[in-house]
Amino acid sequence: MQAVRHPAGLVPTLAVALLLAAGAAADLLAQREARDDEYAVNDPRVQHRSYVMEETGETIPYALFVPSSYDPAIPAPLMVSLHGAGRQYDWLMNYAGFLDLAEHHGYVVVTPLGYTRRGGYGYRGDTEQDRRAEQDVMNVFRLVTEELNIDANRIYLWGHSMGGAGTYYLASRYPDIWAGLAAVAGGSMNAGYVDAAAIRHIPFLVLQGSDDRVVPTAGVRESVARMSELGMRHLYVEIPGGDHSLFISRNPKVVEHLFSFFNLVSKRHAGK
Repeated sequence: MQAVRHPAGLVPTLAVALLLAAGAAADLLAQREARDDEYAVNDPRVQHRSYVMEETGETIPYALFVPSSYDPAIPAPLMVSLHGAGRQYDWLMNYAGFLDLAEHHGYVVVTPLGYTRRGGYGYRGDTEQDRRAEQDVMNVFRLVTEELNIDANRIYLWGHSMGGAGTYYLASRYPDIWAGLAAVAGGSMNAGYVDAAAIRHIPFLVLQGSDDRVVPTAGVRESVARMSELGMRHLYVEIPGGDHSLFISRNPKVVEHLFSFFNLVSKRHAGK
């Protein structure tokens, strides 16, 4: 599994010919589309990359941000960021102030695709599609942690909408990796894909708009109440009048909550 860098402005294309040559099944071909490889951010600070998924031979894109302060001799914090359904893999890097805040606080940020733009990161079930979505995130995670000097005590996972649900799920699947979690308008401690016992020791930030019509706020409040029952260290921030998306994507003050929270939590002073 080898990462490939793409020059700015180049949209990776689906390796259909490679798949056909490898004799890939028709249903596997149908799972991915050319639009899955599209990106949204043209900021030169964002590296648009790809790698070949060994399981299928497909070329899968991801985006990476490395702050200018990065020093290979000093371990850096890492933020794994999961986009919402239908969005491009680098979508979250386009949120107002996000890259500036990552630069200011010295975070390496990676945004996996999750195999397709609606892959779900594995939380939706155990089909081949779901397994590919989960595997893609973990493949990209390994690529970044093997290439860069990442602080194992400061690896964070967060996502928006579908990515929020993916955060709960992947945290449950790999609870020993994460120093902190954050879900924005998505996911729930009460969902069947969450292992509450496995993640109760991980600090959790929940961001929600009070007027979200996609993910009802009442359910999010119930999820936060469950965190309290479990004795989890958590912070719930509900934005008055906030919708499902724009309340964070166009508001750097809300985006800043992510960095402020992750700056406070680390495995070095975590208690299980």
